[in-house]
Amino acid sequence: MNATHNCWAWKLGGQYRSNDDGEPGGTAGRPILAAIEAQEFDQVVVLVIRWYGGIQLGTGGLARAYGGGANKCLQQAERLPLIQRASFHLECSFSELALVKLRLGELNGLVESENFMANGVQMSIAIGPEHTDTLQRQLADLSRGRILLHAAPEQ
Repeated sequence: MNATHNCWAWKLGGQYRSNDDGEPGGTAGRPILAAIEAQEFDQVVVLVIRWYGGIQLGTGGLARAYGGGANKCLQQAERLPLIQRASFHLECSFSELALVKLRLGELNGLVESENFMANGVQMSIAIGPEHTDTLQRQLADLSRGRILLHAAPEQ
């Protein structure tokens, strides 16, 4: 069975978008976005899928159905704290890789990407700003100063 309409809205800070996916203008995406704002969510995407069942809801009924469905889902959604992280690039030898990952994990950092080359590994990592100095010191100690963190360009 294929969905008749996949209507959505998202909000990221001051940016937002919505889409009615073929429903009458303003009857799906905007009510979903209104539910996001009413629940004071940020950095969220809501998708409401509708299968047409033969009953004409009218524009008011569609808006209530999409907005109400989104609202109920958001009321039950778990809110997770946003963790600020700074992004860096580094290069290390193969023999240092396991220790780099261990130190990064101990500080709740993430490996965003790895590029294996002939002489070592290039990594993009993300770590809490409060742990940057600690990680830099630990990496310098284990590599005798060869591994340096380079700030990744802002995106």
